[in-house]
Amino acid sequence: MPNHLLKVALAQISPVWLDKTKTLQKVALSIEEAASKGCELIIFGEGLIPGYPWWLSITHASDWDNKIQKQIHAHYLRNAVSIESGDLKTSCELAKKYQIAIYLGIIERPIDRGGHSIYCSLVYIDTSGEIKSVHRKLQPTYDERLTWAPGDGNGLQVHALKEFTIGGLNCWENWMPLARTALYGLGENLHIAVWPGAVRNTENITRMIAQESRSFVISVSSLMRKSDFPADTPHLDVILNDCPETLGNGGSCIAGPDGNWILAPVADKEGLLIETLDFNRVLEERQNFDAVGHYSRPDVLQLNVNRERQGSVKYEG
Repeated sequence: MPNHLLKVALAQISPVWLDKTKTLQKVALSIEEAASKGCELIIFGEGLIPGYPWWLSITHASDWDNKIQKQIHAHYLRNAVSIESGDLKTSCELAKKYQIAIYLGIIERPIDRGGHSIYCSLVYIDTSGEIKSVHRKLQPTYDERLTWAPGDGNGLQVHALKEFTIGGLNCWENWMPLARTALYGLGENLHIAVWPGAVRNTENITRMIAQESRSFVISVSSLMRKSDFPADTPHLDVILNDCPETLGNGGSCIAGPDGNWILAPVADKEGLLIETLDFNRVLEERQNFDAVGHYSRPDVLQLNVNRERQGSVKYEG
């Protein structure tokens, strides 16, 4: 395929909820399927491994010193991803084997922050199988703050893939204008937005970011239904008591650099959504607007970005 064309796969799948091992196996199957269809990039939804903390909004999760909430949280931590321990080894091997790049939403339990707090992270694995960035969500949204810690700017990175320059953000980070601008300034022209799963989240913002940035924008959401909760989930009876039949209905989609749909939001369908993008469309739309180029005034307006990985302790010697 010519260098200006990129075949992408949007993996709109459900996790095996709070089961890291089985969800990683499901991810591997999606990577292999995408590779078999000639895809060069595959994207998974926010926090897919091991799943979004759906229990928070339906189980009175803000109750202080609640034993049930503590036990569900502990189960979540046990199934979170430890990159340092090699949890993503198979995904990296598949990326290298099939020469396919991967954006993967994980719940990360990093050793560099003590190993007992978790972060909603977006991982980029390149076609050589190397992890090139791990972006920890800057600001967990509303009830997410009861289980996720806030991240830092270290993962505000972009990556070259053929003629494209790709960057990504988690869920409502995509509403943060300065976070978007940080990626625009690095030359981003293919923006990845990952979500836990809902058409209501993707149907407006995807086109808005495309129009603002004159870039391709890919939104990828997961699925989650009441029937997707495993039988061995701690306190499943409590979780299911006020649980709707559908928690996440997908909504994965692609907007072109003019803001029009290439793929309108897809609901309630599990599997891969595949499209081919033409980089020339970016060049055409930058003719009349470029947010950090000819249509900017850095002498008046500038953004400063701290990309240092944050930590509570610094050791010397």
